Amino acid sequence: MKGFFITLEGPEGAGKSTNREHLAQRLRGRGLEVVLTREPGGTPLAERIREILLAPTDEPMSSDAELLLVFAARAQHLARIIRPALARGAVVICDRFTDATYAYQGGGRGLSYQRIEQLEHFVQGEMRPDLTLIFDLPVEVGLSRAAARGRLDRFEQEGLTFFESVRSAYLERAKHAPERYRVIDAGRSLSAVQQDLDGLLPELLERALG
Repeated sequence: MKGFFITLEGPEGAGKSTNREHLAQRLRGRGLEVVLTREPGGTPLAERIREILLAPTDEPMSSDAELLLVFAARAQHLARIIRPALARGAVVICDRFTDATYAYQGGGRGLSYQRIEQLEHFVQGEMRPDLTLIFDLPVEVGLSRAAARGRLDRFEQEGLTFFESVRSAYLERAKHAPERYRVIDAGRSLSAVQQDLDGLLPELLERALG
């Protein structure tokens, strides 16, 4: 069996973590090895970079520094977790990956997509997710959910305009590559969202086992 790489994307409060667990449970129930991970992070070193990226600070972080830190964490994550798991035939489910960079640093920060593409190729080569699920919901709903969780991180403190740009970037990427993306309405109840995920299982199993 070849490995299969699934990424979950979406703005704040979209429920990616909860639904990642649901999807993993369903796939493990079919006898598959499933590795759950996240970005930025996934390894001890990458998690330390995550702390730098998310922690509010008095010193503003430049957009270029932010972008380079994201890819530094990703390089470590790929080397230590993702590539080895895929090589042994596991299903890897990652909470955010490079689509988040296009959405947050590209859409939100306004950095050049060409610059992101250069780093993507440098760090990943030709590697891309096999399937990306975008959990989409209105920005106001997502931010309200994030605020209810407690203290906001550095990204969550951004304003509506930033997150509207993030959302637009995600949807634009899905529009241009429908063979890789599935957009899920995350503004509905958890049970409704998970019914959609269950409906994807036959396709996931066919592709993962193929």
